[in-house]
Amino acid sequence: MPTVIYITPAGERHEVEVENGYSVMEGAINNNIDGIVAECGGACACATCHSYIDPGWIGRLAEMDDMEDSMLDAAFDRKENSRLTCQIEMHDGLHGLIVHVADNDA
Repeated sequence: MPTVIYITPAGERHEVEVENGYSVMEGAINNNIDGIVAECGGACACATCHSYIDPGWIGRLAEMDDMEDSMLDAAFDRKENSRLTCQIEMHDGLHGLIVHVADNDA
């Protein structure tokens, strides 16, 4: 099972297994990762699962669609490597993905 390394806004590092087919957001929620609020439950209707993808990984992700791009416009402190974790589906090729959780409580 692939792992995701979540780094919280407080700097805590959590390496957890996330089942293939689950979103990075679901992996965070299932493992009580601080900072991933996920108010909409993964419907790409809020920006409370906003995170920064480690630069070495950003090119390995599926392209962002227009809906995610629009939702990220509402996110606090959007950056070039911002993504909504509800839109990133895990697979073996993402084993070791590093995700820096944004300050979604701001």
